[in-house]
Amino acid sequence: MKQKKNMTYLESVHRDGRVWGLILFGLILSFPILLSLIFGELPEWGALARGAIAVLPMYWAVGIVEIFTYVPMLGAGGAYLSFVTGNIANLKLPCALDAMERAGVKANSEEGEIISTISIAVSSIATTIIIILGVILIVPLTPILNSPVLKPAFDQILPALFGGLAVVFVSKNPKLSIAPIILMLVLFIFVPFLNAGTVGIMVPVGVLFTLGVARILYKKGIL
Repeated sequence: MKQKKNMTYLESVHRDGRVWGLILFGLILSFPILLSLIFGELPEWGALARGAIAVLPMYWAVGIVEIFTYVPMLGAGGAYLSFVTGNIANLKLPCALDAMERAGVKANSEEGEIISTISIAVSSIATTIIIILGVILIVPLTPILNSPVLKPAFDQILPALFGGLAVVFVSKNPKLSIAPIILMLVLFIFVPFLNAGTVGIMVPVGVLFTLGVARILYKKGIL
């Protein structure tokens, strides 16, 4: 989209982000609607309403928390693109943080906005290409991917990714890192239902907890 005269970079980001967000919203809804029209079938509205009432409140809460959590870390452009493409906690957030760290910029700066957006865009393109290749090669590669020899390596991909990022950020401020590390260890060890599938929920919880701890330590003059 062409940038209007006198429009700042951030204003153009918000304009384009809203427009493409609405376009994606329409595309997502169009799929089930088109399927219903093509096959002449409609969902059972009572069951759909019961399922939505049971599930949607959790997603509303997580969605609101994620906005306040991820936007300061990713910047406006990176946040719009991440929420459109998905997989923020496992892929887009580590990629953007690492790119900004290497470039020596902050997310709340214009340079950080640009670096974050570019890194997330490249990550999304790379992910799409890998998915396409995976779909094409899934049959010949299945015996290799299911090999017991490779299973331990695949199980450690995410821990290795976040472990590498943790070393960088923990080393910058070890005093601040102690409390959230202890909290997450206690929760994942003693709360049975927490597992890899709840990472998307626990990341915002950890961020908010860390912000609270950071404020307390700052007030006490420890930071």
